Amino acid sequence: MSGRWLPPEEFAASLAKASVFGAIFFTDEEGHPLHLRAVYGHAAHPWQWPGGVTDPGERPWQTAVRECAEETGIRVEGPPRLLAAVFGLPGAEWPLSTAGYVFDGGSLSGEQIAGIVLDPEEHDEVRVLPTDAWQPLMPGRDFARLRAVLAARESGVPTYFDTWDWDV
Repeated sequence: MSGRWLPPEEFAASLAKASVFGAIFFTDEEGHPLHLRAVYGHAAHPWQWPGGVTDPGERPWQTAVRECAEETGIRVEGPPRLLAAVFGLPGAEWPLSTAGYVFDGGSLSGEQIAGIVLDPEEHDEVRVLPTDAWQPLMPGRDFARLRAVLAARESGVPTYFDTWDWDV
């Protein structure tokens, strides 16, 4: 920048742009992670946690709770417990940086998992697998993020995961 003052609109137009998401992380009672399989050609991230991109005026926790209810029928109560802040640089498949927040939804019983009602326009399957069984099913950066989130849950200390780039 030249050091001259810019009106807020001009300054904002010069900044990097990012999409923001909120997601809820669940496991079963044995600690096995739960994921939903995307149906909308999302080959970059085929297995996802309930969540999505924030709507205008919405905060990431609100997004995570809303999206989880829409995608699974599960209504998560607060207060929010942050597991991870996630950041990724833009790439060929997505032109914006990605900034997200992953919140702990706790452990679900077998009955709760069986009662999940998927939105068929977004997901077609729920799976709960031991951690290592997820590795061949997802890109390396998604598996690394999963391991980081699990470590954060175990330690009680949120993680900062900044290698969730679109082009790897």
